[in-house]
Amino acid sequence: MSATTKRSETDGQLGPPERVVSIDVYRGLVMFLMLAELLHLPQIAGLFPASRIWREIAFHTSHVEWTGCSLHDLIQPSFSFLVGVALPYSIASRMAKGHSFWWMFTHAAWRSLLLIFLGVFLRSVGKPQTNFTFEDTLSQIGMGYLFLFLLGMCWQRIQWLALVVILGGYWAAFYYYPAAGPEFDYAKVGVPSDWPHHFAGIMAHWNKNSNLAWAFDTWFLNLFPREQPFIANRGGYATLSFIPTLGTMVLGLIAGGWMRNGWTTSRRTVLLIVTGLVCLGLGFGLERAGLCPVVKRIWTPAWTLFSGGWCFLILATCYLICDVLRFKSWAFPLIVIGANSIFIYSVHGLWDGFILQALKTHLGQNVFKAFGAEYEPLVGGASVLLVFWLILLWMYRKRILLRI
Repeated sequence: MSATTKRSETDGQLGPPERVVSIDVYRGLVMFLMLAELLHLPQIAGLFPASRIWREIAFHTSHVEWTGCSLHDLIQPSFSFLVGVALPYSIASRMAKGHSFWWMFTHAAWRSLLLIFLGVFLRSVGKPQTNFTFEDTLSQIGMGYLFLFLLGMCWQRIQWLALVVILGGYWAAFYYYPAAGPEFDYAKVGVPSDWPHHFAGIMAHWNKNSNLAWAFDTWFLNLFPREQPFIANRGGYATLSFIPTLGTMVLGLIAGGWMRNGWTTSRRTVLLIVTGLVCLGLGFGLERAGLCPVVKRIWTPAWTLFSGGWCFLILATCYLICDVLRFKSWAFPLIVIGANSIFIYSVHGLWDGFILQALKTHLGQNVFKAFGAEYEPLVGGASVLLVFWLILLWMYRKRILLRI
């Protein structure tokens, strides 16, 4: 999924291989924000209840409860968006090596299955049996990846049309599924009846654990062996979110096509920025018009557009700084992280406890209390983050790059 070459900006032909640094930097930034969970910043913010700065830090390092968006909420859409951005480079690279369509199709199908089952595996760690759930980032990408590959072989006008069909069809499916009435027992599905995020009117069709995606999961997830019958996801997440997530990946696919063409850097930058602003406006406008809320947990069409807008703007910023202005030496730590994004995504939740305990064993059980016991989670987490980065640096130097 790495971006390796880009077109000459003067004649539109493929020039010599040249790294598109902005894509690597954006990927590294996303993975760093994910790893920053190790710092326990919302917990530390609780020590400073009167500080507005710490309140903002706490907000942007955790997920919003339902509607709205924090910086932390942009991690998953950015990861999905970048899968789409990288696909045109991957297809071009394989075609240059003489790979046939059917070989690439088979590889894409294999990649899809591997991502789905890797997601299930990671969700099952520490569980008494396989935890068949498909709302995590890897499974969601995997379920849509084969469709994304097929769209990657099409003209861009087909990709735009597919995006409209995906988001419009998904919106219509939710709209025509009956909204929960006053007799619905929200407590049974883990939602307080007086929960402040209940919507009214058309947007009630997207209320937590009473919508189409929730109804689908009460059937689909119970087809698999489970300790207890599936009733509802505590966070409201759903399997069917892979459909609008595919919309996010298609937005990335379109952006990746623009990054590879022969336009001037200024035209490419302006187009990314304008598209980002338009997507932001459309997503926000749908919610303000009462037609569709901006909810990441069930990946509403409005969320696809709103978060996709931010993805375009972040990519444009990285591109302007790193590839246009050539100011990129500062980004080396992020490039190191982004080079092995699948690896660090897969192991950070498995190894963090082991690394933390190993550091305490060899440096002393109280080593992270040097700045006060209340800061132990922050100092310990920063130490684990540093160890992870050093592992990634070693892999980067040795050119050990995990690919699926």
